[in-house]
This record gives sequence, structure tokens and C-alpha cells, in this order.
Amino acid sequence: MPLPARLRTAGPPLAVLAGGLAGSAYLWTRNPHLPGQMLPFCPWRKVTGLDCPGCGGTRMTYDLLHGDFATAWHDNAALLLSLPLVALLYLTWLRHGLAGRSWRPTLGRGGTAAVLGTAVAWTVLRNLLL
Repeated sequence: MPLPARLRTAGPPLAVLAGGLAGSAYLWTRNPHLPGQMLPFCPWRKVTGLDCPGCGGTRMTYDLLHGDFATAWHDNAALLLSLPLVALLYLTWLRHGLAGRSWRPTLGRGGTAAVLGTAVAWTVLRNLLL
């Protein structure tokens, strides 16, 4: 397959990789556990005072980058547990892209319901019990 065609399919996953590496390099130098670190905030939490399913994700990533798995678990256990699946999906996308094939995962109705149900359950659990 010609290089331009491969770049068309491999470009998006490689761009996500580059963005992730750049974001990780920036986050490495900031401590989201401290105030005033020029990091994004959660609009849901700002408006409601409640944690959304992703709240703590920046702190979790910072802790993982610094090898502190226990604190990462405390910051957002659900996101931490989902990382292997996210990595598998990303690697599949990258593999297909490098081979010159387009790939898009499909959840279907059951998968969508499972993801949304898990997010809602995690949100309720962490705001009522934790």
C-alpha cells in the first residue's frame, strides 16, 4: 500500500499518541493535588459540587506517571480499571491504521447501555458512599 494511503489511516492514531505524550510531559511537571497548577477543571463539579465519572482522572494520570498506584486508585478507581481496555482498543486502532486499514469499534445497544450504566452507577456510588 502506498505511503500516502497508510498515512491517511495511521495519521489519526499517531496524532492521538503524540497528543497523549505531549499532555503527559506537561502533566509530569504539574501536581494536580496542589492548587494553581494551570490544569483543566471539571465543569460538572464546578456547577453541581458533585464528582462526575471522570473526576480525578487528571490526578490519577499524574499519580500513574509518578508510579503511585495506591493514590491513583483512590483518585478514580473506575478509570484505572478501564485503562487496559482503552489500551487494547487504541493498539487495535493503531495496528489497523499502520496496515492501511480503517477501523472503528462499534458498541451496539448493549455495549452502550453497559458503558452508560457503569458511568451512572460509578457516579452515584462515589458521590453517596465515598
